Amino acid sequence: MGDARAHPGGAPVQRCVQLLTPDGDRIDDPEFAYDGDQEAIAQLFRQMVLIRRIDTEGFALQRHGELGLWPPLLGQEAAQVGSTAALGPDDVVYPTYREAGVAWLMGVDLADLIGQWRCSTLGSWDMRRHRFGPLSIVIGAHPLHATGYALGLKLREEEGVVLTHFGDGASSQGDVMEALEFGALDQVPVVFFCQNNQYAISLPATRQSAVPIVQRASGFGMPGVQVDGNDVLAVQAVTAAAIDRARAGGGPTLIEALTYRMGPHTTSDDPTRYRDDAEVESWRARDPIDRVRKLLQRLGTPSTFFADVDAEAETLGAHVREVCSALPEPDLAAWFDHVYAEQTDELRAQRGEYVAWRSQYGGVA
Repeated sequence: MGDARAHPGGAPVQRCVQLLTPDGDRIDDPEFAYDGDQEAIAQLFRQMVLIRRIDTEGFALQRHGELGLWPPLLGQEAAQVGSTAALGPDDVVYPTYREAGVAWLMGVDLADLIGQWRCSTLGSWDMRRHRFGPLSIVIGAHPLHATGYALGLKLREEEGVVLTHFGDGASSQGDVMEALEFGALDQVPVVFFCQNNQYAISLPATRQSAVPIVQRASGFGMPGVQVDGNDVLAVQAVTAAAIDRARAGGGPTLIEALTYRMGPHTTSDDPTRYRDDAEVESWRARDPIDRVRKLLQRLGTPSTFFADVDAEAETLGAHVREVCSALPEPDLAAWFDHVYAEQTDELRAQRGEYVAWRSQYGGVA
């Protein structure tokens, strides 16, 4: 039944939905089912491999000094791919800052995505076109935005459900609590998707809540489902059911996807300071990509398919590097022009001070 954890408050073990084991075995769940065929599963595998390659390149580019920061998603591919696969054509995503995979799946241009971490853009994609909101650096702020957008959809009687991703750390923020409260009270079409990757930077999830995060749902009057976040089939099935419920007027659902951040919180973090190798290795054995590979091999998927996906990933990796190298050097002085519609005297003075300061160093950045 997945990887539910014991909690210090003595709460009963939460049922965790799982449809695919780490060994690649399909299992049944009494409430949720994945009905995709072998071709659909192969596409999920392909997307996870490609997303992992984007993440690998982003990490390497930061280490080479090309990006200011990168928030790795290694190990969370199933949570991102599975939840995105459940979306309909009118549905919208409000992400946190780690959803590079979701951004790519929603069609966000890599130049815009990579450029935001290079500080050469401000996240300038068209939200309405891609149905993907801006990356939220402010922890826990965006579920409120998602709930407000969903309320607007309901009041206008428009089609669409809002899916909002956030982490276990964000679940402790007051803004997230308010979003859950307003979403349940007004029965808006929003799905709250918590990627519990076990750490809010260095603080383990068991130090954030005495009960599983999903159990908070009942306190707000909405259903909650805990799912194996490294099982892409289960994630898609659970998210699809929550989206269907919201679309039918049933209101929000809180999903807790149990997964693991294999890398650092961001490239400025050193995870060896707060977790041991044995824990990391135990989660490595539950890798979301490996289990789908094992399933596909048992289903008779030819080896040429896996070779083609690997080759596509190599090509994508090279493309990410090319996109990054073509980005302009950041002009931080220009950012002062985007704070308000009309420049204030205070900002104008601050901009002048900054330009004078950087002129001492050749005007770079």
